[in-house]
Amino acid sequence: MNERLHPVMFAGTGSDVGKSIIATAFCRIFRQDGYNPAPFKAQNMALNSFATPEGLEIGRAQAVQAEAAGVPCHTDMNPLLLKPQSDHTSQVVLNGKPIGNRDAYEYFRKEGREELRDAVYAAYDRLAARHNPVVMEGAGSLAEINLRDSDLVNVPMAMHAGADIILVGDIDRGGVFASVYGSVMLLRPEERKYVKGILINKFRGDLRLFEEGRRMLEELCGIPILGVVPYYHDIHIEEEDSVALAAKSAAAQRGKINVAVVLLRHISNFTDFNVLERDPRVHLFYSNNVDELAKADILILPGSKSTLDDLYELRRNGVAQAILRARREGATILGVCGGYQMMGVQIRDPHHIEGPIEAMPGLGLLPMITEMLPDKVTRQVRFAIADSAQAGRFPFEGYEIHMGETIPVEGSIFTPLNRLEDGHDDGCFVDEKCMGSYLHGLLDNPAFIDRLLAPHSARLTEAAAQFDYHAFKETQYDKLAAHVRRYVDVPLLYDILKGKR
Repeated sequence: MNERLHPVMFAGTGSDVGKSIIATAFCRIFRQDGYNPAPFKAQNMALNSFATPEGLEIGRAQAVQAEAAGVPCHTDMNPLLLKPQSDHTSQVVLNGKPIGNRDAYEYFRKEGREELRDAVYAAYDRLAARHNPVVMEGAGSLAEINLRDSDLVNVPMAMHAGADIILVGDIDRGGVFASVYGSVMLLRPEERKYVKGILINKFRGDLRLFEEGRRMLEELCGIPILGVVPYYHDIHIEEEDSVALAAKSAAAQRGKINVAVVLLRHISNFTDFNVLERDPRVHLFYSNNVDELAKADILILPGSKSTLDDLYELRRNGVAQAILRARREGATILGVCGGYQMMGVQIRDPHHIEGPIEAMPGLGLLPMITEMLPDKVTRQVRFAIADSAQAGRFPFEGYEIHMGETIPVEGSIFTPLNRLEDGHDDGCFVDEKCMGSYLHGLLDNPAFIDRLLAPHSARLTEAAAQFDYHAFKETQYDKLAAHVRRYVDVPLLYDILKGKR
């Protein structure tokens, strides 16, 4: 059995410096080296979430890291999840269950923080009793001194865990000397001693040109630099946020099936479409431009954290009309989760779950009515496509994360899209080019993708092999680990985590 390692926290000089990816890499590295690692982020802010095997909700990044570590995901890995609903308010999910909405001022004030602090510390303690080491991730900047007394996720969390902090800086955005040195110097002396190493991320160019800078930074901070990790282009790990989605090209490609995901303001769980993006038969892009959407063979309405607000925006910007026109002209329309709700006849919100609007007409593509309900549904499911279901066989896996119940319009002809293992139905099927479902992960199942693409198969110039997404992801985790091993002094990190440095 491997000896006990200190927990390690990858904290950042700011947001989007690559903490999540570095933590993912070390989850795989520790697994490869015979340890039993698990990820941990006390507080995550993201719309991209995942349902655990117990049917509870965590941030998608920790689910990805758990996959890299080779362990089932659990709410102890991300006990506190904030899901933004507007510029000022978020739904607060504690230990996998929503406990209400909070505005930013109310959430970050000192009063009431100890209850949350106790909860995240208890989650960490449970996780640390089961895993060695715990691979922790900070949030934002390590040195948010204005939030120091209410911080649950950075230095106070590392101090509770007795973790060694590795500070990650992003050289690609510029100012890496100031951001690294400033982050260290803004810490109190008793906090600074927890920072045991520095890692420079997203380097471009000749590494030899940074040797002098590396030496100078080590001297300034008095902390060793563990490595300088170059930017990569050929490794594909699921992204945590939607910032880069709009950059994916909308130019239609000949010989492929063009699939457009409607780019919503509050898009959630966009990782539903990663498998499609890697499918050699498909060109996938994200857009809310009506001219670009007109180029698509298949239009997908994705999940949303604010379904009514996004539906209102689709009507305002002309996208709703573009979707209906695409349907008339032979395109396939698929709705997932919030997108499924939007495709119905009406969405009702009598309890004001999402805001003041009590009802809004949907797109009218499915004979369904949705009512928003206070209790969130979060669960993993096994299912079969309804019209091909065989007795006792539910070969596919997915998960639900939604607020609301969707039922057929009274007197309408209704056909479910899927049958669940528990005997319930899911979704609605009008024809092979118009359907919706609550199931995230629907498009991770090759048989469903084949059915979705079939009406447009004449566009393909040649048959493509079926895509094995699980094998693809495993290869990507191994490639990421190899990339980080090449540029980081992993033996030095082990010395730090064993208390030898």
